[in-house]
Amino acid sequence: MLNWLDKYNNRFARFLREFLYRIKDDNVTAIGAQLSYYLILSIFPFVIFFLNILSYTPIAREDVLHNIILILPMDTQKIISSLVIETINTSSETLLSLGAITGIWAASKGIMALIRALNKAYDVEETRSYLELRGLAIFFTLALLALLVIVLLTLVFGEVLGNRLFDLLGITENFILFWKYFRVIISLSFMILIFTLLYRFSPSIRNGKKISFKHAMPGAIFATIGWIFTSTIFSYYVNNFGNYSKTYGSLGGVIVLLIWLYISSITIIMGGEINATIKFLDN
Repeated sequence: MLNWLDKYNNRFARFLREFLYRIKDDNVTAIGAQLSYYLILSIFPFVIFFLNILSYTPIAREDVLHNIILILPMDTQKIISSLVIETINTSSETLLSLGAITGIWAASKGIMALIRALNKAYDVEETRSYLELRGLAIFFTLALLALLVIVLLTLVFGEVLGNRLFDLLGITENFILFWKYFRVIISLSFMILIFTLLYRFSPSIRNGKKISFKHAMPGAIFATIGWIFTSTIFSYYVNNFGNYSKTYGSLGGVIVLLIWLYISSITIIMGGEINATIKFLDN
């Protein structure tokens, strides 16, 4: 038993040393700032594209937008909702449809920046063609879109849909209580799945040295839980203590959005660094 504990402690110490070294050597904070720049350019086209898809459904886009950005600080919610709703209300259906197509192309730039960050985490050079890289970025952009739909159906409308379905089937309250927590598990599971696929297929690793799902999942779990945790804590801090409007005036909401994207970028990149560290120690 003691030998096993010593072995575990030694491996954890090696992991921690290697992980901290990689964070410093790969300039994670600087790459996080670069990724934030691309995300700020892609987040609005992505949201507009998503809301345009909802225009073909009976779901109210304003209500959906409110629920999607609910985890963000209030100042950031106001900026995103006002800009997106203004774009939707002042544009024609033809322009919005065209914007939906170009929105995916623009939003995929953020994923391409993330792919470059993951390549640096694994210390590899990009060897894929531009078209292959862009296609991969578009695929993961669409995967994030599917994730939003799943989260929307389970967390936002899951309670309403579940209650109506269970009433029709005559299911007991115990199962309804189970569904209340299970729909959260569904959303978290799909978030972990998307991040796992991202960490598994994004880095340009070839020649029989592909990343296994075993080495992709730890970082995915970290990124999912870490992103939710840091976003919630940051939102609570900004809403209750950090009055950025007094310091930056009308730019307060923009500054908060940039800081949130920066924190999110570092969290996602660190997930890749965790996977790269585990793969390095196992080789």
